[in-house]
Formats: sequence, C-alpha cells, structure tokens
Amino acid sequence: MARMLTATMMFYLVALLAIGIWAQRRTASSSDFHLAGRRMGPIVAALSASASSSSAWTLLGVSGAAYAWGLQAMWLVPAVISGFAINWFFIAPRLQPASHANNALTLVEFLGSGMPERSQRLLRMIGAAIILFCFTFYIASQFQAAGTAIEAALPVTSTLAIVSGAIIVVAYVFMGGFWAASVTDALQGLMMLFVALVLPVFAIVAVGGPGEIHEGLAALGDPSLVRVVDQPGFLLALLFVAGLFGIGLGYPGQPHVVNRFMALERADSIPFARAIALTWAAVIYAGMVILGWSARVLMPELGDGESALLLLSAELLPAALGGLVAGGVLAAIMSTSDSQLLVAGSAVSHDLRGGNLSLATDRLVIVLIGVAAVLLALFFPATIFDRVLFAWQGLGNAFGPLLIVMLISVSVRPGFRLAAMLTGFGLTVALSQVANAPGDSAERLIPFFVAFAIAWAGRVSDSARA
Repeated sequence: MARMLTATMMFYLVALLAIGIWAQRRTASSSDFHLAGRRMGPIVAALSASASSSSAWTLLGVSGAAYAWGLQAMWLVPAVISGFAINWFFIAPRLQPASHANNALTLVEFLGSGMPERSQRLLRMIGAAIILFCFTFYIASQFQAAGTAIEAALPVTSTLAIVSGAIIVVAYVFMGGFWAASVTDALQGLMMLFVALVLPVFAIVAVGGPGEIHEGLAALGDPSLVRVVDQPGFLLALLFVAGLFGIGLGYPGQPHVVNRFMALERADSIPFARAIALTWAAVIYAGMVILGWSARVLMPELGDGESALLLLSAELLPAALGGLVAGGVLAAIMSTSDSQLLVAGSAVSHDLRGGNLSLATDRLVIVLIGVAAVLLALFFPATIFDRVLFAWQGLGNAFGPLLIVMLISVSVRPGFRLAAMLTGFGLTVALSQVANAPGDSAERLIPFFVAFAIAWAGRVSDSARA
C-alpha cells in the first residue's frame, strides 16, 4: 500500500512539473499569469472551478460530517449544489462579459472598478487583507488534510505529515501561474471524481446494499443518526437546514472560484461548462455522504470521522486500487492549495500594490502564508469541516452580496461597497465567536443578507446616472 501510494505521488508530482513547464510557455503577460489570458475553455474552467471549491472539505470533511451526523447530512448535497447553480446560472453569464469589458484581473479589482482612485485603493487594500486572513485558515485546513492523508498511509507522525505536505505544496506552487493552477485543479477534479465513483460502491457492497445503510445506522442505538433533522422542534429544524443552504450562498464570493468565470474565453461556452460542473457536484457530494454513512455502519468506533475515507480505502480495496485512491486523495488535497496561494499572492502583488511588487516578494508572501497556515494547523487544531466553513463564509459574505448586486445594477456607490464588504466579513467573524445557532445559520445568513441590503441600498441605476 505504502509503495503504491509513493509511486502514485511520484507520478502525480511529475505530472505537475510537466503542467508547470507547459504553462510557463503560455504565460507571457500579467493577464496570462492572473487569468490565463482570458483564453480558458469550458472543460478546464468547469473542472478547476469545481475542484478548487471542494478538495479536503469535500473528500474528508463532508464524509466526516455524514459519519458524525447520520441521515441529516443529506441536506449538504442540495445545499452545496445550490451554490454551484447560483454561480453557473447567475454569476458566470454576467461576470464573464463584464470582467472582459473592464479588464479586471481579480475579483477585488472587479468590485472596485469605476470607483474614484482613492476609494478604489482603499477597497482593494481591505479586500486583499480579507483574502489573506481567510486563506490562511483555508490553506491550514488543506495542510491538515494532507497530514491526515499521509499519516493514514505512511508510518509517520502527524506533525511530520503536516509539515511534509506543506513543503511539497509550497515547493510546486510556483511551477506556473493561472494556467498551471487551473489545469492542475482540473486534473484534481478528475481524480476526485474517480474516488467518488469507486469507493462508495465498494462501501455500499460491504454494508450489504443501500437499504442496509439505514438499518445499520439504526442498530447503533443513537436515534440522532436516523433523523432527517436532529433538532427539537420545527423552527430549529428549519434554521438548521437554512444554515446549511447558507453554504451555497458563499459560492459567489470565493475569489479562487469565480476567477475561472473571468478567465473563460467565450460566454457561449458557459452552458456546456455548467452541465459539467453540476454533474460533477452531484456525483461528488452524494458519493461522500453515502461513504460517510457506510463508514459509520462498518467502523462505528472511529475517533475521527474525517479519517473514514482513507481507512475504508485501505480496508475495502485491493492494495493497488487502495493505493491509487489514497494517492489521489492526497494529490487532490495538495493541489487545491496552489489556487489559494496564487490568489493570496495576487492579493498582495495586484490588489494591494497594483502589481508593483517583485516576483521575489510574491514568493516571500506565499512562503509566509504557508508558514502561518502550518502553525495554525499544528497548534490550533480544528476539524477540517469547521475551519474551511469559517474561511468560506468570511469570503462569501464579504464579496458575494456586493458582487451579486453589482451584476444586477449598473453600479454601487463607493461608500456602500466598502460598508457591504466590511459588514459582511465583520459580522461573520463576530457571530462565529458566539453560541452556534442550528446549522451555524446565524453566521452564514445574517451577514450575507445585511451586506446584501447595504449594497442594494447603494445601487445606481442607468436613470440615476443620467
């Protein structure tokens, strides 16, 4: 198993190097580095946007949540797919032509377009700070997941596993710009699809069939595992479900996802890309939920449900296939970080200083973010599920409401843009520190709708401009 994992990882790293060399030849300008020269096709855009929004949270976090929650984890599937639908039906068809028209290279630059220079500079500074803060948590979750995968597959300590995974990620992130990150993420998406198609099938067979999952959960003696919503009363149940759907509302505000829409070469390729992305999401998230349920029946005493996927692959699959799945999971976890580190570097070099910093400074920033993320993963442990969702909601509530209103209206007044961004982010952080509402509905929904109301109040129509 260990030898197969090592061979799989070596093959994958060679593939990454080849992608980096290929991408370097296609990167001749700032537009190439940040947005692949706006020449991205629908297949790479769909797979890379999907994979970069998922990774460790999907493979380990969602399956771990299904392991812990039981049947009520079913709500994660429509909640997440709703976010894919918002992005591909509403955001992509509007953002693609709008960003091409104003030549914005990042989401924050697009949100600041048309503002007076001083206000635009302030908005870009605030936006960059939010991205750096949130991505430190986000990347920490990826490093923690890589550590979990390495520790489960090889005889090493968790500390060594996390540090090793981080070194590998930081080492290959500079192999190319946006082209390399996107093609790598597309490859990651295919590998994740393979895992989601193969492992749940073996798990269902091991349980005895789909019908045996419910019976197996019921036999464990914990009534909460077989409740559709484990909340005392209709109102709290509604809040729980609404809170999970709040995850979907975070999709428009993810800079490492929506920049794929900005990079799409042609707007008429969006329907094809949308079909790929929505199909991918349905297979991946349903597969991980089913996997988590099956793992709870087969391995009811796990201390950490987020290790279920890797343990099941070792238990149920032939050595060669199990090593391929474990290596694929690890590669998928690692490669997501390149998009996040690239966006974090862009936040400093392009958004914070208008592209005036050197490549050496870019690299230093990425190394510092990597070090901070490693320290967070090592000394402030949290579940991958919780850590990713905190960063996810911070980004989603800071940028998503404003982006939606700007794509509906002609513009939003500068003061309202700043207020919407700061309120969405600040309320998310503040509410995350108080007692959790069911499904974390307070920190997911209240900041989003307050920020949306502020942006909506500041909208400027064509008639107002005239």
